[in-house]
Amino acid sequence: MSEQMTAAPITQAAFTQAMLDARQPVPEGLLDGQGHPAGRRFSVYRNNVAVSLTEALHEGFPVIAKLLGKANMDGLAGIYLRAHPPKSPLMMHYGEDFPDFLAGMEQLAHLGYLADVARLELAIRRSYHAADATAIDPDWLGAQAPETLMMARLIPAPAVQVVRSPWPIFDIWRFNTDDDAPQPQAQGQDVVVLRPEFDPQPAPLDPGAATFVDSLHHAPLGAAAEQAATEVPDFDLGQTLALLLGGHALCHLTHAPNEQDLT
Repeated sequence: MSEQMTAAPITQAAFTQAMLDARQPVPEGLLDGQGHPAGRRFSVYRNNVAVSLTEALHEGFPVIAKLLGKANMDGLAGIYLRAHPPKSPLMMHYGEDFPDFLAGMEQLAHLGYLADVARLELAIRRSYHAADATAIDPDWLGAQAPETLMMARLIPAPAVQVVRSPWPIFDIWRFNTDDDAPQPQAQGQDVVVLRPEFDPQPAPLDPGAATFVDSLHHAPLGAAAEQAATEVPDFDLGQTLALLLGGHALCHLTHAPNEQDLT
């Protein structure tokens, strides 16, 4: 759409507000390419923007859209786009505030799990777009003395995402994406999103494992395991490491005292 501004310029804020809210009038002084009032053309443009952003939310949060139904999701998308206009021209970033938006909707308070399911879907998207990283060779780890291994820094790959929730978010996500999935159980779940190849794969974490993965960002392996064990005394380090190594989730192997590269 081509517009011309009159001598009284239209502010970007006013233009954006009118573009995202069909209840707002066309900004005064907005002209089309022929110098005519841009009323009808602006309305078409505004509708196209709203449709595009609504479709982006459906595509970015397909499980939320399925749980709510199309009509409800479309209605929420209209409210959301007016409250949270796009901050980036890249559609892969649109919806980053959507989980918090859902958590703040009083009408959805009886569906308390929605926000965390949306956080899981957002984590999957972030994992998909994250930078590549070279994974640690599991055979090398297996050849190390225990004291060396406990002092090693195993940094999670950029694609690794952790979501913690008092709701069974992995079960809810799987039940709505896999026809053969069992009914969700009434228990909280922590979930890690791994990207062993091209597509992100969510996986439920054992108790304490989320603390362990988060701790790896700033602590060596042994200290991270101790933090997890403080939270969950019977934390299973071996099982958690097997999950992460199998998902190509660990990289940047260094030795904690002097950051000497051990690879």
